[in-house]
Amino acid sequence: MHKNIVLMGDEAVALGALQAGISAAYSYPGTPATEIFEHVQRLCKKDTSLNVLCRWSINEKVALEEALGASLIGKRALVSMKHVGLNVAADPFMNASLTGTQGGLVICVADDPSMHSSQNEQDSRFYSWFSKILCLEPIDAQEAYDMTLLAFTLSEKWHLPIMIRLTTRVAHSRSNATLSEINHPQKRITLPASFKNWMLLPSNARPQFELLWSKQNDLTQFSNHFEKNVLNIRPNTQKAVITGGLAHQYFMECGGADDYSYLRVCSYPLPKQKILALLQNADELFVIEEGYPLIETLIYECLHEIPHRIIVHGRHDKTVPQTGELNTDLVKKSLGYPTPTTTPATNDKLVRPRPPQLCKGCPHTDTFKALNEALRGHEHERVVFSDIGCYSLGYYPPHEAIHSGVCMGASISMAKAAGENGLKYAIAVIGDSTFEHSGITPLLEGISRQVNFTVIILDNSLVAMTGGQERIMGAEQFVSFILGMGIDRDHLKIIHPIPKNHAENTRIIREECEYQGPSVILARRECLQK
Repeated sequence: MHKNIVLMGDEAVALGALQAGISAAYSYPGTPATEIFEHVQRLCKKDTSLNVLCRWSINEKVALEEALGASLIGKRALVSMKHVGLNVAADPFMNASLTGTQGGLVICVADDPSMHSSQNEQDSRFYSWFSKILCLEPIDAQEAYDMTLLAFTLSEKWHLPIMIRLTTRVAHSRSNATLSEINHPQKRITLPASFKNWMLLPSNARPQFELLWSKQNDLTQFSNHFEKNVLNIRPNTQKAVITGGLAHQYFMECGGADDYSYLRVCSYPLPKQKILALLQNADELFVIEEGYPLIETLIYECLHEIPHRIIVHGRHDKTVPQTGELNTDLVKKSLGYPTPTTTPATNDKLVRPRPPQLCKGCPHTDTFKALNEALRGHEHERVVFSDIGCYSLGYYPPHEAIHSGVCMGASISMAKAAGENGLKYAIAVIGDSTFEHSGITPLLEGISRQVNFTVIILDNSLVAMTGGQERIMGAEQFVSFILGMGIDRDHLKIIHPIPKNHAENTRIIREECEYQGPSVILARRECLQK
């Protein structure tokens, strides 16, 4: 008897991977993808017979490389990350389409339209198009489960990694899913008959790139015949809609299927045959997709094969909003349906505004107080470069202690550059896990070049912003590691950010900021969540 349960999209991906017989799961925490790995980990702790290796990796690049290593020896592996994490993993991601896979490799990426917890809302589908691999896009838990199971089979069929693209609403919304009774066994170690494709020397990579191109027709034919790419032609209408991702749910909710011919797209490359069939009798096309206008951009290749003119509406002409996530009312408006004439009460009117803030008693608060006091009077000759983590909230009142936050590890790189270009007080503020993720290499460079800058590592012993996951290094290992990079022992300071130490902490920060050379301050106090 099949089991029917309620799952988040993230949890459904995890269950699909486990039932597909993965041997390993790798990830770096980042909302809205964190719960994928956490659910794998939770289920494996509950049932040790699953025998799945679960590892939080030091960053997304390493996670993907680890999964690729498991694939090389014939094992199935799942790697999950948020959309900006794919930027970090871009190097192995692009090259994995050339090496191919031995064991099934599925890369699940969760995008964040409207930037609920991210610094941008980039669309990972473009990465799949760029790398010439198949991308599947579920819109609920059932599809997330089914497509993950399918993805491992397809990965081994075509010897390519397969991408699963989620968005925040799919990742975190709950819906019913019916699970299969079949649990696929884990694969045995099977080494490649030849390692030629795994050694990307130019002489090997060129034929691999040609092979990748030769697979594109198979991928397109899969999309043409994939039953989830639903084509519905209505008679007596010249208006058509193509939906992508969760936009299809909104289209159906607003009754669009009653008035428009439509094609739902959930696999990439695009289903060209179905698109041409949709366009044969259309003179106006609306492209509604969750994310950047990928379908809308690629559709013009198909338009050249249609003998008559078709007007295309979408994000490019602003018929569909160019930024933010969609909803039913926005889709209604895009299609010209009546929308509510009265403006519903917004959250701002119903609830007193509560801007994001650090937890009460957070150690970062005391560090920021000491930092602000140490730099008082130097407002025109200092910049505090920050990073990605809870401490980004130090930008807001009452702290107003930091001035930039670009991407993981950028605080140290930018502070180093500011210091070597003459800024008197160039300070980086970075979390301990973010330092492990992307801060090590720029600090090593800054120490080796003896740049005048100060790095404050907020050492709260875990990955706080995404739920308190473990970091890689222990406290003493942290100190030894930084000393091993060549920092002057006299300028590696440890402070304890609590109110009674405020005066002492302020003095230490001030002295290290005045020091002519690289210095590191570990602001060490456990996160309240631990």
